[in-house]
Amino acid sequence: MADKHSQSSSLDRILTLEIARVTERAAVAAARLRGRGDEKAADQVAVDAMRQELNRLPIDGTVVIGEGERDEAPMLYIGEEVGTKDGAAVDIALDPLEGTTICAKNLPNSLAVIAIAEKGSLLYAPDVYMEKVAIGPGYPPNTVALDATPTDNVNSVARAKGVEPHEITVCILDRPRHAKLIEEVRATGAAIRLIGDGDVAGIIHTTDPDETGIDLYLGIGGAPEGVLAAAALRCIGGQMEGRLQLNTPEKVARAAKMGITDPNKIYRMEEMAKGDVLFSATGVTDGNLLAGVKFARDAISTHTIVMRSSSKTVREIKARHQDLTKF
Repeated sequence: MADKHSQSSSLDRILTLEIARVTERAAVAAARLRGRGDEKAADQVAVDAMRQELNRLPIDGTVVIGEGERDEAPMLYIGEEVGTKDGAAVDIALDPLEGTTICAKNLPNSLAVIAIAEKGSLLYAPDVYMEKVAIGPGYPPNTVALDATPTDNVNSVARAKGVEPHEITVCILDRPRHAKLIEEVRATGAAIRLIGDGDVAGIIHTTDPDETGIDLYLGIGGAPEGVLAAAALRCIGGQMEGRLQLNTPEKVARAAKMGITDPNKIYRMEEMAKGDVLFSATGVTDGNLLAGVKFARDAISTHTIVMRSSSKTVREIKARHQDLTKF
């Protein structure tokens, strides 16, 4: 087992280049199928590419947030072990293609994303829905809360920002289950940015409202995406709460196998992603924060953001890959 010093060194090496290569490889693979209308094919090539690159990393990694439970996901399933086994024992949360529908339709904000953290640092969550609320950095503690009403959350963010509610924009997944939420938010006077998919990107966008125009994220999306978003917010700063939607006995039983005993527990950001966390996202399609993959005759260009929670370091990597045999 790696000692504390070697574990820290391994995380440093991953931060510099290797973690970016993992999402770059997945993003390029998926981008080749942008706009082709085949979600499954795009997701599969992204999974294959990410798995290949992960198995080159000097880590003893376990996927805790992946493509699904083992019986449903042939690769990068929850519990799968990856890496060369030569380095630190780490937990991994990943989504090789965040926004499969977005990619298939060549719409904005599809990403390849991954978070790597010290062993035991990421929430071991089943592939169910999660209710979420999130804001970016710069606000007083407890500015938003899941137990608050949407109206209270909008008004709280507006007060903390020093603006009126009509100057706040809320990001919400465009789903029938959010009809009442959308109605209540609009009644506050706030604007709504509806997104068809990709709520990892939606939550990350709250970290830079001046660039993205999004102040607050509300609604129910995937639990795996919730853990990934929490990892990103830990690195950049922000506030987030999540509550698993364990609304059937089968879901409660699945969660219990993962050590979750309280189906109604509200998880704070620091509980979903604690310890030292690394996060990388590469754009597949063009978006608010990241440009999509660009294919030229003699090169491939990628746009990646790499972050670390312990140092609050954010690296933006615009890479031009001229050795096309690597992809």
